[in-house]
Amino acid sequence: MAHKAGFVNIIGNPNVGKSTLMNAFVGEKLSIITSKAQTTRHRILGIVNGDDFQVLFSDTPGIIKPAYELQASMMDFVKSAFEDADILVYMVEIGEQALKDDAFFKKITNSKIPVLLLLNKIDTSDQQKLEAQVQLWAEKVPNAEIYPISALEGFQVKEVFNRIIELLPESPPFYPKDQLTDKPERFFINESIREKILLHYKKEIPYAVEVETEAFHEEDNIIRIRSVIMVERETQKGIIIGHKGNALKRVGVEARKDLEKFFGKQIHLELYVKVNKNWRSNQNQLKRFGYNN
Repeated sequence: MAHKAGFVNIIGNPNVGKSTLMNAFVGEKLSIITSKAQTTRHRILGIVNGDDFQVLFSDTPGIIKPAYELQASMMDFVKSAFEDADILVYMVEIGEQALKDDAFFKKITNSKIPVLLLLNKIDTSDQQKLEAQVQLWAEKVPNAEIYPISALEGFQVKEVFNRIIELLPESPPFYPKDQLTDKPERFFINESIREKILLHYKKEIPYAVEVETEAFHEEDNIIRIRSVIMVERETQKGIIIGHKGNALKRVGVEARKDLEKFFGKQIHLELYVKVNKNWRSNQNQLKRFGYNN
C-alpha cells in the first residue's frame, strides 16, 4: 500500500478554534488555548502517524492587521502556511462573515490545492442559522468542501480527518514516525507559562510578555526548570509578581501541574521576571525568541 504524507495548514481569524482542532487531531495539547485573541504566536507543527500515512498539521496565529513588529512576524508564519500546504483548512465560526485580511482571503479562493472550510462552534447555533451560514460560505469560497463541526465537542472531527487522509499526496514520511512535533521541549514550557499569564492577567499585560526557559535539567524522577518572564516595563513586572509574589506563584503552580502531565514526571519550576524594554518592536529580540526566522 502506498504511503501518504503532507502538510495540512489551519488558518482563520483569531479565536475560531484552530488550536482546539489541532489538539483534537493530534491527541495532545500542543497549542495553548485561551479565550483571548492572539493566544497562538508561532506556527506549531503537530504530527499524526499511521502505518501508511503521516499528517503534518500546522496551527497558525489568527489573521490580524499587524500593529507592531511582533504581529508582523506572526503574520509571516501565516504566509508561510500558504506556501507549503498540501491541504488548506480554513476555519470560521458560526456568525462570521469574512476573513480580516482580503489578500489572505483571495489566496484561499484562488487556491489550487484542496481547501476544507470548517464551520466551527455549531453547538452554539440552531439548524436554520447553520444552513444559512453553509450557503453563505459556499458562495464565498466555491472551491472549498464545507464541514460543519464542533472542535470542542469532537463533532465531525473524525470525518474531517478521514477526508484529509484521502486527499493527502503519496509521499514518504517527512519526520520519524515516533515524532509528535517539530518544537523543542523548552517551547512547550514557555507556552504553558504564557497560557497561565493569558488566563490570569488583563489588558495589555499578556501581550507584553514573552517567556524564555534558561535551564532544563532532566533527572530520573524530576525535571528542574528555570524560566524567565520578559515584560516591557517596570510597572508590568510589579503586576506579574503581584502582592507578596502571590500572582507569580499562582502562574508557577498551574504551569507546573500542566508540565507534569505533559512530561509525565515531577517538575521543579523556578520563575523570574525581567524587564526587556520594547522587545515586541525590536527585530533582534524577536529573532532571539523564535520570530523572524
